[in-house]
Amino acid sequence: MYGWMELLIVVCSFEIDGTPIRVFKNSEDLGVAFPKMKAMGMYASLWDGSDWATQGGRVKIDWTAAPFVCSFQDFANLDGCVCNNGDVAACSSGKWWDAPQYQSLSPTQQQSLANVKANYLTYDYCTDSARYSPAPPECSRN
Repeated sequence: MYGWMELLIVVCSFEIDGTPIRVFKNSEDLGVAFPKMKAMGMYASLWDGSDWATQGGRVKIDWTAAPFVCSFQDFANLDGCVCNNGDVAACSSGKWWDAPQYQSLSPTQQQSLANVKANYLTYDYCTDSARYSPAPPECSRN
C-alpha cells in the first residue's frame, strides 16, 4: 500500500523492537533530500558488502547461516496520509508526528542508539574516507 505522508519531523528513526538502529536527520538546508510529501513504501534486500563494508572487508558473510529471513509486522495501524491523484491537502500540519517528542530522540533512545553503534555497527559511510572524500554533507550532523 502506498500513500503520501508529509514529514515535518527533524529526524526519521528506524527501529527494531523499539530500539533505534538508524537515524536520518533532516539536512535539507545542506542540500540533502529528506522524505516528505513523497510516496513511501517499505522494501528489504540482502546485499553482500563484505568486500568493503565490514571492517574494510576483513569480516566476510557466513553464507552457511542461510537462509536469512526478515519479516515485518504491526503495520496494520500505520497513520499516514493516503490521498488520491496526488491531493495532499489531508497531510497538512497538525498531525501527531508534528508533536515535539517526535522532533528528536529521547535521552533513552539516544542511549540505545549509542549502544547499538558501539556494539554492532561495523560500517558507517560517514567515516569511509576511501569511498567518500569528502564525506557527504549530512555526515556533519552525525
